Amino acid sequence: MRFLRSLTGANLPASVATVVIGAVTLILPMMLNAPDLITYVTIGLSTMVVAGLSLLIGFAGQVSLGQGAFYGFGAYAAAIMALHGWPPLLALVAAVAMTAAIAGIVGAVLLRLEGHALAFGTLALQLIFLSVLNQTPSFTGGAVGLTSIPSLTIGPIAISSYRSYAYLVWVVAAAVLVVSRNITRSRPGRGLRAMATSPAAASATGVNVVSYKLRDFALSAAFAGLGGAIYAFFLGYISPDAFPVMLSIEFLIMVVVGGLGTISGAYVGAAAITIISQVLTAIGTAPTLPPQLPNVLSEGVYALLLIALLRFVPDGVVGLASRITKRLLPTRWRPVAGHKVAPAPAPGRVVLEDAGSPDHDAAAADPGQGTSPAREALSRPLTSTDG
Repeated sequence: MRFLRSLTGANLPASVATVVIGAVTLILPMMLNAPDLITYVTIGLSTMVVAGLSLLIGFAGQVSLGQGAFYGFGAYAAAIMALHGWPPLLALVAAVAMTAAIAGIVGAVLLRLEGHALAFGTLALQLIFLSVLNQTPSFTGGAVGLTSIPSLTIGPIAISSYRSYAYLVWVVAAAVLVVSRNITRSRPGRGLRAMATSPAAASATGVNVVSYKLRDFALSAAFAGLGGAIYAFFLGYISPDAFPVMLSIEFLIMVVVGGLGTISGAYVGAAAITIISQVLTAIGTAPTLPPQLPNVLSEGVYALLLIALLRFVPDGVVGLASRITKRLLPTRWRPVAGHKVAPAPAPGRVVLEDAGSPDHDAAAADPGQGTSPAREALSRPLTSTDG
């Protein structure tokens, strides 16, 4: 019923877009050849990572340059366990859990840092990860990597073809996007929004800032580990060269391209940067060109793209499309402004508003409210009774 109401209400354009994207996602694997299917799977895997990174950066305000490390850790953990006799599906689940646990342990230290210090701390984590891979050949295969990784099996079903992996990856990516969307609309999601705006104000209104940061960091790492584990089973071979520092930079740029603080921007940014990367690699590997040209091209184009986006389209492709759509849509399809009547909070209790609702967004945009952004994400202050 909720879905049907959305089709006839203010969310009709978004619902139509979701249906169209879902249909295209299901049809594309039947139309693509093997090289294009690899690219298609790569976009889906990147979407998982970027969805988690969007939660971390766009909602919690914590910049990470180490998602490539968690992506690689998930891949190596799943591959090592599968090569030692674990069922592939169990190895995948264990790899995700281990990635989240490692992120929780490391995050307890790293998240004491803020801003640029946190970004450089996570970047150092990526460098440490690559160093460990190269220095432990008996366990990780060293620079050569791990080969003969078995295909993923789910019960009696063996996932072996590119097309079957394409469907699997996008089903998992869709689940990750749905989970991320639900989190942003829940009480913890509203707490993350408030925390990103002002940690002090969020803490004063009852948000456990340290706990929220740590859980969000571990969740984003789990999504990255999930993508990495599937990547290992998909290719059947992994090496340190598959997880360079540039991979973490690409994930960050995907978030910016799609739009900070948007979940739908995850697959938009992942698709855009993956395709750009493929084009730059094809140009840079042309005959008679120097071998280091692909890296130089990637770094230069990514830098220019990042500067241009932050300067002219700070809300990303999804934000730009949203603004254009609002101007072109008929009035009846636009979100209706107004306030919902909320029950009065109990004395001494903090209540969080639905910061993800159109009503709240309209209220936040009203300059007459006179409240701070952090207070807009949270609810009213503490109340007291008379007498």
